[in-house]
Amino acid sequence: MIDLQRRGLVMAAGGVLAAGAVNPGWAASTGRKLGYAIVGLGGYGLGRIIPQFQNCQHSRLVALVSGDPAKARKVAQEYGVPERGIYSYSDFDRIRDNPDIDIVYICLPVFMHAEYTIRAAQAGKHVMCEKPMAINPAECEQMIAACRKAGKKLMIGYRSRFEPHNVEAIRLARAGAIGNLRYFRSEHGFVVGDANTWRMKKAQSGGGSMMDIGIYALQAARYMTGEEPVAVFAKETTNRSDPRFREVEDMIDFQLEFPSGAIGSCMSMYSANRNQFVLMGDKGRIELEPATAYSGQRMWVGQERSDKTEVKPPPGPYANQWVGQLDHMAQCVMQNREPLVPGEEGLRDIRIIEAVYRSAREQKRIVVQS
Repeated sequence: MIDLQRRGLVMAAGGVLAAGAVNPGWAASTGRKLGYAIVGLGGYGLGRIIPQFQNCQHSRLVALVSGDPAKARKVAQEYGVPERGIYSYSDFDRIRDNPDIDIVYICLPVFMHAEYTIRAAQAGKHVMCEKPMAINPAECEQMIAACRKAGKKLMIGYRSRFEPHNVEAIRLARAGAIGNLRYFRSEHGFVVGDANTWRMKKAQSGGGSMMDIGIYALQAARYMTGEEPVAVFAKETTNRSDPRFREVEDMIDFQLEFPSGAIGSCMSMYSANRNQFVLMGDKGRIELEPATAYSGQRMWVGQERSDKTEVKPPPGPYANQWVGQLDHMAQCVMQNREPLVPGEEGLRDIRIIEAVYRSAREQKRIVVQS
């Protein structure tokens, strides 16, 4: 996998190896790939995650969980998943009896994340959960507690932490390539067309563009600066007469204050296409556009706009973010390490997002809960 320590991303060690967990020495010595169960065969789970297992060194697809039996059987046949590896939501808890399943990957709407993470942990499985982690901090805390009680690892699907351009940008920033970081800017958005999707229902999504796409700008601000924001100030702009935005927000402009004095300026939106970020230091800048897209990332480094140089990441064993993410979790289980992006990371983002929403609502600066 990507050598994250060599690139300056230090992963915390620790955690308890519970009874029934994969034996790290045995798994490493036998070369056994750890088995994933994918929960949810929507566009992301089926279109993005499942096809990547063929490129993984430490992970394999062994089970599917879906509310559509015919679809599940078709996908299982295509990807070589045995009949005993097909589950419905009603019999999900039977995964406890399948020793091939080591890790459960939750690819469901946000309001279902907490329930299925907790049930997976209670079934004795490690959990990867898509972002945003949950509807609110209380659910995040319940998920963390359930995995901790079961002695299982919990990782949040922040794929950009494994995208080579983002990894290289972090390395360059930490190495002082642009001097002292003073300002971070990011704009993330896309045009939502369907007003009837779960994303546009607040009870199912937890919010609008901020929860869905703005979280990428927030995450990038945190991992690129290497700091935690101490306060936020936000403003929402939403046309409530638009049927798409009857329940959730369209645009949120939010500013982050960091302990060093650096400022983050971010925009989240559901009515325009944008995906970029810029780090500005006293000796230069680093720009990525697109920054956190599924593909096509480009990065420039330089003093001024006129002399920026496109920089490509050094070659590594993984060329895409999904393989890095899947295999990182598998290796953390095998080697009993904490994931780079554990549940606590997802909880921090949800707490900050709550502060952003509160600031926009009350129109004032909000101190972020530590």
